[in-house]
Amino acid sequence: MNIIEKRIAELKQYQPDLTAPKDIELFWDKTLEDVQAKPVRAFKTPVETPYPHIHASRITFEGVDDTPLHAWYIRPQFSGNQKLPCIVLFHGYTGGKGYPEDYSSWLMLGFAVFAVDVRGQGGETGDRLDDPYGTVKGWVTKGILDKDTCYYKTITTDALRAVDWVAEQPDVDASKIAISGASQGGGLALMVAALSDKAAVTVADIPNMCHMDFGVMNSTSSLTEAAEFANRFPEHLEQVLHTLSYFDMMNLAHRIHIPVMVSVGLKDTVCMPETIFAAYNRIESPKTIEIYPFTGHWVEGFQRRKTAEFLMNAFN
Repeated sequence: MNIIEKRIAELKQYQPDLTAPKDIELFWDKTLEDVQAKPVRAFKTPVETPYPHIHASRITFEGVDDTPLHAWYIRPQFSGNQKLPCIVLFHGYTGGKGYPEDYSSWLMLGFAVFAVDVRGQGGETGDRLDDPYGTVKGWVTKGILDKDTCYYKTITTDALRAVDWVAEQPDVDASKIAISGASQGGGLALMVAALSDKAAVTVADIPNMCHMDFGVMNSTSSLTEAAEFANRFPEHLEQVLHTLSYFDMMNLAHRIHIPVMVSVGLKDTVCMPETIFAAYNRIESPKTIEIYPFTGHWVEGFQRRKTAEFLMNAFN
């Protein structure tokens, strides 16, 4: 066994202790009730692009706290009004939904696309949620002293509402909704897989929001913001870790019941392999993991092709 094989074998056996609080299931059941109790109010505005074969609309829908959330809904012109499979896409930390043409490869496969801004970051979507306490730079520590005000709760409920909107569209095949993203987006894709009954399949590339206590201690990810907060306010360290545990995919993996593809780079210092395998190893539904021994925190073109093949096989 060479060193690469040994490293992979060790990671496949990695099972750190769960950090789930006793009321985690009650918390998420109540949260899902709150999400489902509020109808998804949305507005659709056609958008012109330089690309004649893309039909694009700007969708504005409301978060649970009434923050207007922005997304692109994109379809290939050749599809008319026929029902299409739809992929819901979440971007990485500090990013945004970009331009409609960024998703042309999915249109060529015959998919509709719903590309969503994560609130407050680098897209067009703001955030009306109050700051109940001081924060450090970035968004991760917003509301971090309480599970009900935590930024991770808000972006997760936003993601769930995005999928609910897609499932209601008359030109979407509601039995063929895929969820995907990378890094932060990969974490949200796994959260949706665990919490939504609308998703049929999920691809989570180099996902964040996994084994977050390990990440706070060791990674160079956005969780360094939580580490800085705890360093600034050491009396709140235990509460910070307790809050994050409600949103840790390691603690929610057992709720996933749909096929999942995950990718991991063994040289990734942002979403470290230990964090990803800690969650992946606890998924009990059909799953596959694509391992890139020499990749850091990025997604290779080969993995994008593997994702297309995975989803086409799932829906054919």
